Amino acid sequence: MDANADHPITCAKEPGRVQVLFEGHSIATSDDVIVLREAGYAPVRYFPREHVAMAFLRKTDKVTHCPYKGQASYYTIMRDRQIIENAIWSYEDPLPGVSQIAGRLAFYPEHFDFQVGAQSASDTEAADHGHPEAANAPARGVDAARSFAPPREPADRAEVDQVVLHTDSGSGSSQAEHWQANVSMPDDEAWEGDDIREDGLAPVAKPYEGTGSI
Repeated sequence: MDANADHPITCAKEPGRVQVLFEGHSIATSDDVIVLREAGYAPVRYFPREHVAMAFLRKTDKVTHCPYKGQASYYTIMRDRQIIENAIWSYEDPLPGVSQIAGRLAFYPEHFDFQVGAQSASDTEAADHGHPEAANAPARGVDAARSFAPPREPADRAEVDQVVLHTDSGSGSSQAEHWQANVSMPDDEAWEGDDIREDGLAPVAKPYEGTGSI
């Protein structure tokens, strides 16, 4: 089907079974997946709700509008202490040209892995990214663009750079002067005469004596 001569949209059933993984857990498994391809963007898979673990999803108040597909609603996923806001979307009442995706759910690929048939998640991703990123997904906004880990502060980058400078450059020597040791080595002079004790007790051995190199 063509939604627009200048902005073609096609929907077709994905052959075989597709699984969606979140942090290694299966969130959806279905052999009834609709693949939507839109104007040269990466394909987006829409899953029937009855094949999605809805217990881990909560609908949010966010809505967006696409001139080609209609109004999208959003869902937050919560599992294993991971909360990703607006990570899933649905066109519950789409425009007539894409009625096949009505009520189905789609997942932002930066938060989920997909396995198609016997393919691994990495093989599926490689196949999908023969196209640009999934820009035919609804516009996400700031809140929905959150990733698992917050961005590090610039100061942390400086600390990493300092550590790198003190690693081996490949020539067998550090790229910078070694840091000062944070522990002192045994002082031989402090132990002189310990083998001569006036109290007749056994001499005290030096640290590490007889243990070889350390």
